[in-house]
Amino acid sequence: MSNKEILNKIKNLSNNEKRNIAYEELIKIINQLSPNEIIELSNIIGYPVFTRLCMGVLKHKFVLLQDGAAAIIVNENGQILLQSRADNDRWGLPGGCQELGERFEDTVIREVKEETNLDITEDNLELIAIVSGNTRRNEYPNGDVVINNTALYCVKNYSGKLKWDSESKNMKFFDLDNLPINQNDPDLIDIYIKSLNKKSL
Repeated sequence: MSNKEILNKIKNLSNNEKRNIAYEELIKIINQLSPNEIIELSNIIGYPVFTRLCMGVLKHKFVLLQDGAAAIIVNENGQILLQSRADNDRWGLPGGCQELGERFEDTVIREVKEETNLDITEDNLELIAIVSGNTRRNEYPNGDVVINNTALYCVKNYSGKLKWDSESKNMKFFDLDNLPINQNDPDLIDIYIKSLNKKSL
């Protein structure tokens, strides 16, 4: 089987099948790929999952540093869009992890499209902050622990009809003074609110 055929075969796997590629099988695959093909493989599987797979038995023990981007999507009433995540039943911002070779702007545009079906352009991105540190620590039900470095953007202009995939249970716009208690990204939302307060001074 050629390298291209191998990559296409993995591309056609379900997300669950990609997450469960055997470590020994992954070693065989990676050993025959070029550096560019390894980058492609990482982007097919998803960088965090790919990194975990490469760790073998240590995959759920190693604290992973992740780079990513998130969007504060604001409607005409000043409300912000939150998604109720299926994996932890918390309300969070649309966003996700950066793929290898991807700019933060590309990450947030891609993630917003994947998670909300909304279309945004680079011209409509306003960088609020690069957020890092212990407030960005997340623990997942499967035992994974990550600390995220997050590029936080504000988006006021967007198009498309809101819909979501299996990663989310629900999505809705909230008033800033009536946010849900069980939040996934309280630090990011707090930074956004503080940025609004600075502008109003």
